[in-house]
Amino acid sequence: MSQSFAKTFASDNYSGVHSAIMQALIDANVGHVAAYGYDEYTDALQQIIREHFGKDAHAFAVFNGTGANVLGLQALMPRWGAVICAESAHIHQDESTAPQVVGGLKLLPVASTDGKLSPELIKSQLYNIGSEHRAQPAVVYISQTTECGTCYTLDELRNICQTAHEHNLKVFVDGARLSNAAVHLGVGFRQMITDTGVDMLSFGGTKNGMMMGECLITFDDKLTQSMRFLRKVGLQTASKMRFISAQFIALLSNNLYLENAKNANDMATLLAEKLQALGITPLYPVQSNGVFVRLSDQQSATARQKYAFYDWDGFDGNDGKVVRLMCSFDTTVAEVEDLVALIAKG
Repeated sequence: MSQSFAKTFASDNYSGVHSAIMQALIDANVGHVAAYGYDEYTDALQQIIREHFGKDAHAFAVFNGTGANVLGLQALMPRWGAVICAESAHIHQDESTAPQVVGGLKLLPVASTDGKLSPELIKSQLYNIGSEHRAQPAVVYISQTTECGTCYTLDELRNICQTAHEHNLKVFVDGARLSNAAVHLGVGFRQMITDTGVDMLSFGGTKNGMMMGECLITFDDKLTQSMRFLRKVGLQTASKMRFISAQFIALLSNNLYLENAKNANDMATLLAEKLQALGITPLYPVQSNGVFVRLSDQQSATARQKYAFYDWDGFDGNDGKVVRLMCSFDTTVAEVEDLVALIAKG
């Protein structure tokens, strides 16, 4: 059953397309252009990705986030390998069986209180190394920001990469909300990803104002050479790739990615502050564009008369559930205040 909402706090996927990105699509929709990435837009995308991530970075535009995660992890893994991830990780909780069925990936989920992995949690899975009877840990998967809305610091990222590399593991970052992390940390992508030692990145655009598309980014020449073939095998090579590339060019030009992410983050901070004034405290630090709180059933029902949002893990058997309230690039102060007023009324 389809659902339509004027505005929503359910997901940043619900938002529309930023006007500058829509204009970029219109501008790219002229004439005949070579297919499968052999076009001027995809060439230009390579240059802007190198500007943001360093001279060794190479971009591979793909259709969607699940495809990016599965393909990227496949590229880093031997057939007998396994992926260490948090229990709350997107690949474990939100991508059905795609990692297993499509990617053939074995996941080793680890309990985490805030969505983050740590060197200690990673090491907890490093046993029976060398035994053919256990899938061998090969990749550490983290999300920046996490599914709990928390953001890894630069030191945390460096420590994870150092630990992984000391044990011959690769590090894959799901950066569906990487722009939100950049805003929170006040750093550039190169400092956050390239300089900390990340091996491969899925850079997100859909949640930050794009119509569709994600971008896998490699930093190793050998991996870069193989990714063109792997992307095709993984069903992620777009024929009209210019339309994905043009969107990323617009997003990464004139700091639009920061502008969009900053509004989403700012609105989440405002929402958290106003809820705290009602005595409703977020369950996790608000470090991006998501606010997780426990609302009573009546508060949720009243707010849902106008706004959509998701229940989250955390039902405690009493009155109320944990809900996730997500802000987007186009969320306004008036909408935040209206939502809080409905919750207060409930």
